[in-house]
Amino acid sequence: MALLDPAVEWRNTGVPTFRGSKVVGMLRDMERRGIGFRVDLTHIVSDGSVVLTERTDILSYRRWETSFWVCGTFEVADGLITLWDDHFSMGNFVAASIRGLIGIARR
Repeated sequence: MALLDPAVEWRNTGVPTFRGSKVVGMLRDMERRGIGFRVDLTHIVSDGSVVLTERTDILSYRRWETSFWVCGTFEVADGLITLWDDHFSMGNFVAASIRGLIGIARR
């Protein structure tokens, strides 16, 4: 969160865009609710102030966990992220979420 510009814009496929303090507020709310978030980077490349990532995002809550492919574009100015734009398939996200629920049922 320390790397986010105060006016950051966070875009996610199929989800409304969030800006500024709402981004930090959402991340803190996830933390407060015990929602886990981690990233396994596959590729990362930069060109000037733009950073592209290919990664797997892992979300968790209690015993539920899901992982799904994400391509992220970050724009950086003065060492802070001004744009965080994630692209992913909502269908893959939903399918991965269902697999997470099935995993809980099997335990």
